[in-house]
Amino acid sequence: MERVGVIGLGIMGRGMAANILKAGFPTTVWNRTASRMTPLVEAGAAAATSPADVARHSDIILTCVSDTPDVEQVLFGEDGVVHGAASGALVIDSSTISPNATREFAEKLAGRGIAMLDAPVSGGSEGAERGTLSVMVGGEAASFERALPMLNAIGKTITHVGPSGSGQSTKLVNQILCVANMLAASEALLLAKASGLDLERTLQAVGGGAGGSWMLNNRGPQVIKRDFRPGFTIDLQQKDLRLVLEAADELGLPLTLTSMCHGMYNVLQRQGLGEEGNHALARAVEQLAGIVIEG
Repeated sequence: MERVGVIGLGIMGRGMAANILKAGFPTTVWNRTASRMTPLVEAGAAAATSPADVARHSDIILTCVSDTPDVEQVLFGEDGVVHGAASGALVIDSSTISPNATREFAEKLAGRGIAMLDAPVSGGSEGAERGTLSVMVGGEAASFERALPMLNAIGKTITHVGPSGSGQSTKLVNQILCVANMLAASEALLLAKASGLDLERTLQAVGGGAGGSWMLNNRGPQVIKRDFRPGFTIDLQQKDLRLVLEAADELGLPLTLTSMCHGMYNVLQRQGLGEEGNHALARAVEQLAGIVIEG
């Protein structure tokens, strides 16, 4: 069984690392805030002192950090992965970053004999904890087959979508659907509230129909309970939407609904709500209507 290293133990990374460890893979972990390693070390993981140290003790290195510069730093910076990884190692980046940068990183790693897959994930903190994430994988088919046993520990739907960068492009497609569905769910719940409907019964009635969605069924109940704890923060969602809109600009595409959601999240960030869950988009809808969606 291959040795796995996990770099980045945030909302998503810690759940993925825990499931990799539970699946029996010898696991080494590193996080910039060292205290986040403690629960995993207590469960049997080894703690590393740097990304390079993770790579020295790993055949497969999984990264899950915030943004493109963060991935570049953990891979190529001082004490980065490239300073510890042996030729033949495999890097799997599950962050959501620029597709163009991903292709550049893969080329640089290939020059050192290190393969790379871009494998961003979707499914929220719940999916990370339960090992039921959707994983969108770009890169060479041989590397995908090698990674599949480990990916099966973190995901339920694992799809090889094409060459390097394709996983990141697919994740951007996913993020459009996430925010559009959350905006639709918010407006639907707003109408239900204004109409005097029982919100929980309304969710039961429509959640299994043609209008149902993951965001409605998983985040709708949180909205009506005023529970805006993050499965995925507004700040991270905005970073992803920035990547979506950059890609759209390159391709000359008018993504009007995505732009609208991006603008509404901007308002929430200015109000200091960037650490709330992305389902707090409902707060922006509430402010426009002057109605609070509460069960």
